[in-house]
Amino acid sequence: MPKEKNPAHGKAWVITVDMGYGHQRAAYPLHDIAYKGILAMNDYKGLPKAERDLWKQSREGYEMVSRLQARSIIGKYIFEVFDKIQEIPRFYPRRDLSRPNLQLLQTYALIEKKGLGKHLFTKVLTENQRLPLIATFFLAAFAAEFYGYEGEIYCQVCDADVSRTWVPKDPKRSRIKYLAPNRRVVERLKLYGVKEENIFFTGFPLPKENIGGPGMAALKHDLGSRLINLDPKKLTLHKFGHIINYHLGKKHVPKRAGHPLTLVFAVGGAGAQSDIGQAIIKSLRQRILGGELCLHLIAGSRKEVKEFFEEEIKKNTLTEELGRGIHVLYRKTKFEYFQAFNALLRKADMLWTKPSELSFYTGLGLPIIMAPSVGSQEDFNRTWLKTVGGGITQDDPHYADEWLFDWLESGWLARAALNGFIEAPIMGAYAVEKLVLAAHDHEAEAFEEKSPLAV
Repeated sequence: MPKEKNPAHGKAWVITVDMGYGHQRAAYPLHDIAYKGILAMNDYKGLPKAERDLWKQSREGYEMVSRLQARSIIGKYIFEVFDKIQEIPRFYPRRDLSRPNLQLLQTYALIEKKGLGKHLFTKVLTENQRLPLIATFFLAAFAAEFYGYEGEIYCQVCDADVSRTWVPKDPKRSRIKYLAPNRRVVERLKLYGVKEENIFFTGFPLPKENIGGPGMAALKHDLGSRLINLDPKKLTLHKFGHIINYHLGKKHVPKRAGHPLTLVFAVGGAGAQSDIGQAIIKSLRQRILGGELCLHLIAGSRKEVKEFFEEEIKKNTLTEELGRGIHVLYRKTKFEYFQAFNALLRKADMLWTKPSELSFYTGLGLPIIMAPSVGSQEDFNRTWLKTVGGGITQDDPHYADEWLFDWLESGWLARAALNGFIEAPIMGAYAVEKLVLAAHDHEAEAFEEKSPLAV
């Protein structure tokens, strides 16, 4: 009789937090190895009311400050104070940065004194305590260690640089292992006191459906088509043709793109910067009506943002183009949104967004048009994007109909797409799975050998 397969084999607990999009976007590509699905530690069935209320206050406060900073002088001042608390210190000169900051001490107080995360780690995850655990939010990793979770604990960093708050109070004694999206984070974690053997450079987990496996078949196909749309005068195709052929192969560069020139504008999870979308709609109206451009406005899982965009479309008499030259992407849940968004990106040519975790999506061969940063970490993402050559800072959105098409004519956006594909890490999701699951299999074998019950 065949041996029944263990449902936990090849799986890990994947723990995130429902706060904006960044932490959940990092978790989404790991959903196929997530034991019992991805768990948001601030929103799961059975979460005690006291913990839920504590999380709700924190999330609502963050979202309010994020929205206010763009709308008033007072709001901007409040955000600056808030951002200062979690500011990332300058990297040079290299020095010991292991001293805990105020935000970190406050985080531990929530765990140690308020019991944040206790129910999850002492009641919910008890059935498979030896499974590896991947957290895309630092508090989840801290809580797992504090409450004595038995399996390996991994923490996926979601930005191109990271504040001291992501590292435990006593990093030398901690067993948390870090998954770094780039080499700067590797070096930064060392300055914070994390042991070198607990740091792994994996890259940010990009969606597998946009990559297409180890050979990157889907990604190469999509980038080849994208370059045709982004380089109407073939300046980049001619100048860097040998590089393109080397990385993509001639079969992935068609004569026609197969889709209209497509711009995607994505607002943040807190709904910030929807006013930029307002300016984009008005500026690109004639280009949309003339069939020169297809615009996708990303409302994510926020219904109020969807309604805002639809009202702006109506104001600009573009209602008849809705579903043709202009689209609004909205889904009820974040998981559904990520699925739809990733599918859209396969036909997208440009991604306009603030330099959030989406900065790493330049690895998919997408040129990033960078809106203003919201927070210290996004300043570092902006610097990283410029360094790899995958991002260009937006000009005045009210005149996007002029400068955007100048950039296309010059081949700038095509070069940014190519730079992102060549320079940014791509295989993060695969690297994380290989590292975490291989380490667990090795540990499980060792445990079985030592177990008195082993045959």
